[in-house]
Amino acid sequence: MMARRIEDPESVLVCPSCGAPHPSNERFCRTCGMPLIHDAADAPSEPPSERHARARKVKPQLAEGALVRVAGARNQVEAEFIQGLLLEEGVPSMLRRTAGFDVPDFLAAGPRDILVPQAAVVTAREVLLQADLIGEERPGRVVSPGRLLAGLLVALALGALLIWLASELLR
Repeated sequence: MMARRIEDPESVLVCPSCGAPHPSNERFCRTCGMPLIHDAADAPSEPPSERHARARKVKPQLAEGALVRVAGARNQVEAEFIQGLLLEEGVPSMLRRTAGFDVPDFLAAGPRDILVPQAAVVTAREVLLQADLIGEERPGRVVSPGRLLAGLLVALALGALLIWLASELLR
């Protein structure tokens, strides 16, 4: 039955969001940008739910792979703000309480992890970098404990040498 309506050249397309009619050669609503459907019988009588509207923003190519932590938030409200920023770019995300932190009396309190699918990690980090919510990762900046100890010993030796020179000059 649906195939007959699609092939029918006389059918008028309507927007499922605002209900505006469009000629059959158009594919998207001029007003709100939603994909058009074939007749008013298929259009919902009320606007789509918030959950449905959020799902339509998600880019399917960014919804693949295992979940990866891309950011952290101090509380539920901050985490939902970050989640909204990501959704505006089509990145699906999920919140979870940070491991080892549980406050049963205050469900919105406590740190949260923001998780995105593996396919969306690069896009999510770019969005969060532009919003100054995370710092730029520098893989070469990790200092090994041996190098740190060697640097501290060299600094200590130079400090001792300077103190010894200063005491010799003051005699």
